[in-house]
Amino acid sequence: QVQVGESGGGAVQAGGSLRLSCAASGSTISSSDMAWFRRAPGKGREFVAVTWSGGNVVYANSVKGRFTISRDNAKNTVYLQMNSLKTEDTSFYYCTARIPDPREDLFYAALPDTYTSWGQGTQVTVSS
Repeated sequence: QVQVGESGGGAVQAGGSLRLSCAASGSTISSSDMAWFRRAPGKGREFVAVTWSGGNVVYANSVKGRFTISRDNAKNTVYLQMNSLKTEDTSFYYCTARIPDPREDLFYAALPDTYTSWGQGTQVTVSS
């Protein structure tokens, strides 16, 4: 089972950019669906983006056009490039992994309980 750990969070002003990294170990990400979720204080986990094992990607409407998820299978790392950050993007961001869903079903991809490996998270704070 793959283990994951996030890095790259920090504080940035609105309109700025950050790149989060998710380093995996224990198994190769090429055989996993990899996703990013986030959780703001007092709220539940919110789906951000997924990259299915086959390479297709999908984003939450709230980040579409601003965030880019990518994977480097050779480095066993997944990235989340976040541009044009807004104050409402302030959250703890989590990387997660699971066995591939061959259907690449979006509804299923957005369910946090379908993922089996979670990192500790990294804080992103966007100020106005």
